[in-house]
Amino acid sequence: MEPIEVRVPGDKSITHRALILGSLADGVSRIRRPLDSADTRSTAAVLRELGADIGGVAGDEMIVRGRGLRGWRAPTVALDCGNSGTTARLLLGALAGCPWETRVTGDASLQGRPMRRVTDPLTAAGAAFEELGESDRLPIRVRGRRPLGPISHDGPRASAQVKSALLLAGLTGGAPARVSEPGLSRDHTERMLRSMAAAVEVTGRDGRSEVTLGATSRLEPLDTNVPGDPSSAVFFLGLGALLGPVRTLGISLNPARTGSLEVLARMGADVRVERGAEASGEPVGSVLVAPSSLAGTVVEAREVPSLLDEIPLLAALAAAAGGVTRFEGVAELRVKESDRVAALATNLRALGIEVEEEPDVLTVRGAPGPLEGTVHSFDDHRIAMAFGVLAALPGNDIAIEGREAVSISFPSFWTDLQRVTTELRRT
Repeated sequence: MEPIEVRVPGDKSITHRALILGSLADGVSRIRRPLDSADTRSTAAVLRELGADIGGVAGDEMIVRGRGLRGWRAPTVALDCGNSGTTARLLLGALAGCPWETRVTGDASLQGRPMRRVTDPLTAAGAAFEELGESDRLPIRVRGRRPLGPISHDGPRASAQVKSALLLAGLTGGAPARVSEPGLSRDHTERMLRSMAAAVEVTGRDGRSEVTLGATSRLEPLDTNVPGDPSSAVFFLGLGALLGPVRTLGISLNPARTGSLEVLARMGADVRVERGAEASGEPVGSVLVAPSSLAGTVVEAREVPSLLDEIPLLAALAAAAGGVTRFEGVAELRVKESDRVAALATNLRALGIEVEEEPDVLTVRGAPGPLEGTVHSFDDHRIAMAFGVLAALPGNDIAIEGREAVSISFPSFWTDLQRVTTELRRT
């Protein structure tokens, strides 16, 4: 059977960073195939409030006219990050090196997510943050400083958002920055900064990764192609593991983003990676997944940073697999767009699946066969898409409330899912 081919939208993490760093560059940046979604529009909107000249998506391209590392202006309104945690945390970092006062806020969901993991190390470097609502939450008033003091942080967990925020603070605040973390988190910021001629070095020893930013007075503009988002592609790859062969084209194969492929293979799926040429420092290629009988597995805590956003889909697959799947070290999922551990447990139980929920562990006992019931997205795009995959399987009768949440990262998801499912059933 010939695989059904899918091209998913541009990577969300890379698009956020390209917009922010492009606005801080000297010159005109060209960003091709960016993700155009609610989250990335939030980033573009706050950057425009800071004086950045960012065009809309014309064809497949966005133009960003950079203002330089000292070119942002003090905004006249609060900066609303919508539902985007990446926007908020990276912005708090960048604003820490701007010598004026700014208020940062977001929607009700974003106001429930922790921010001190970013603001605490920046406070030590000389910036000031005033929490205007609940402790450790937005809205926050930022009083930046330039120059900032040296930034040095030994993180207790691997976090690309924290690492990126501190590197951005070093750029805008004219300060050296050093960030150490256990294991490997997404390194899109470091790759992009190197392509812009920033003084970035990455080393590692004793199980920790360390990134340092040296003196950087300017950034070269970007000319980049945004690869497809592996966190979006995995939903179709999961469908391929259950229903028929699917190939996702032109996605990022960054090693920090491909942990879900290893888990899919461990569960028994036929996974084939087809590597292509690099694009702007990011490895890119296609992934083919063909169906087979899936079995439960254990996802260890050390693996979670490389597949954090894919756990909802993997948990949904676990419901259709034989045996037990155990996800360890997943407490971070409780502070995403929803409490994803609780959302998964609630929805899986609503379909008759046996689930054990602990603070840092989720265990799913698979029940291959027809599933029936109503589930809720909890306004979380990845929860909606994960159960959308289960709902697409023949024999299942699953209603999904809050389907519109997919606009955060994949506005065309339901249309694409319908097309792929229809084509698979025809073959």
